[in-house]
Amino acid sequence: MKKFNKKIAEGILFTDQYQFTMAQLYFKLGYHEKLVHFDHFFRSYPDYDTHKAGYCINAGLEWFIDWMDNVRFTEEDIHTLKSQKNDSGQQVFEDDFLNWLKNNGSFENLDIQAIPEGRVIHPNEPITVVTGPLAMAQIIETALLNQLNYQILIATKACRISLSGMEQMLLEFGARRAHDMGANAGVRAALIGGADFSSNVGISHVLGYPPKGTHSHAMVQFFLAMGMSEEDAFQAYAELYPDNSILLVDTINTLESGIPNAIKVFEKLKKKGHKPLGIRLDSGDLAYLSLKAARMLNDAGFPDAKIVLSNELDELTIWQIISQIQEEGSRHGLDPDQIIKRLVYGVGTRLITSEGSPALGGVYKLTGVYNNDEWIPAIKISENIQKVPNPARKKIWRIYDKRNIATADFLTTEQEDIRDLDNLFLQHPTDPGISRTLKRKEISDLEELLVDIRRNGSTVYEFPDIEGLRKTRKKDLERLDPGVKRLINPHIYHVSLSANLWELKKQLIQSLDNGEENSFR
Repeated sequence: MKKFNKKIAEGILFTDQYQFTMAQLYFKLGYHEKLVHFDHFFRSYPDYDTHKAGYCINAGLEWFIDWMDNVRFTEEDIHTLKSQKNDSGQQVFEDDFLNWLKNNGSFENLDIQAIPEGRVIHPNEPITVVTGPLAMAQIIETALLNQLNYQILIATKACRISLSGMEQMLLEFGARRAHDMGANAGVRAALIGGADFSSNVGISHVLGYPPKGTHSHAMVQFFLAMGMSEEDAFQAYAELYPDNSILLVDTINTLESGIPNAIKVFEKLKKKGHKPLGIRLDSGDLAYLSLKAARMLNDAGFPDAKIVLSNELDELTIWQIISQIQEEGSRHGLDPDQIIKRLVYGVGTRLITSEGSPALGGVYKLTGVYNNDEWIPAIKISENIQKVPNPARKKIWRIYDKRNIATADFLTTEQEDIRDLDNLFLQHPTDPGISRTLKRKEISDLEELLVDIRRNGSTVYEFPDIEGLRKTRKKDLERLDPGVKRLINPHIYHVSLSANLWELKKQLIQSLDNGEENSFR
């Protein structure tokens, strides 16, 4: 059995086969060093079947840049490629190409621009822009899409869950259900998007956040199997962790056994000067049980004890729980708002796998080639007009209205500077019949979104820590229209083109058209 080689699997060979076959073709034709321009973007928001996102949160960039800065072709990589044979028994990759990879095989000559992590992002706008020699710009595609698309997906899901839970404490519990070591990237993205802590120990320490957790049903089951009681299990746990006791109360019977036994233990802790943290509910009608638990804890003198909810939570289930508490709380003699403030959400599977929308449709498209001392725009034609990318090197502007709320993202050609224009003409990216004009007096701010990340072989951007990224996300969300943040049927946020970019796109399509009608005419 061949031993797993982590360096080969996760190094510069972490890409798709066609990246290398194309790179070899470019090398053989002498095009491998020609400067090109690729855009990374996604075409549509995550769609969770019963509901759909109206925005995304950017994430993953720092880890991707760290990866690309630290991989290059090694002797072992070259040997691995050389060993590959075609059906005729010949080398797939010839020696001259392999020698070029050995001597030039790194990503140091690729420049990167990007919308920073933590920012709100939208479809069909370049999130990440790669400029540099064709062969290496092609080879990097798969790793870029793999690393950035996933973290964007999880950061977005975490943000929606956090907002649904009224930004109460959110714990990421997904390591056991994650896709292998993607659990680590998922934790980072979840923290950017809105999770407060994770149960995943190693990556939590790496990122500077203390891991959080309770205990499992197995602990109570063990005590019962040994002839002891649920109360004995709770007591043992509380004695070891007197100031961090959250007791899982649904192993036997939540209301008749679990909560009463937890209260007995809490009373002992209180007498010793400790403040119990709370209980955890992992099954049943979580809204109903939260109300009952709050009543019982209040009556016992623990009105501040937290109620941690887990078990297949996502943004919709949390919204339903809160709605039910708001509707029924007063009938239980409780202040619904006070109950909601006590809730903590432990979210696992549905966050770490982005259940309902398990992949972001992020793509990587060639949009420009440098030839004869000028940039030539490139475009891909599709029968589905929604899949035709916006060509050329571009700027992205975020336009804020008089409320200081983001009203549109505006794509222009690289040469355009819109800051001094009296009016802005915004064209729908695919429908010639949809456009609008914004007067300058209707605009409170214009912000250019793309920033330099890598330039001339060096990383020039200082990456913020997770807390900095969380502040960026929060600031962007505050400037996002409430309708765009709705859980169900969100308002459509507009990504528009300038007249110059629209005309360029239309001309390129018509120049490649074989006489058939298309919607740009």
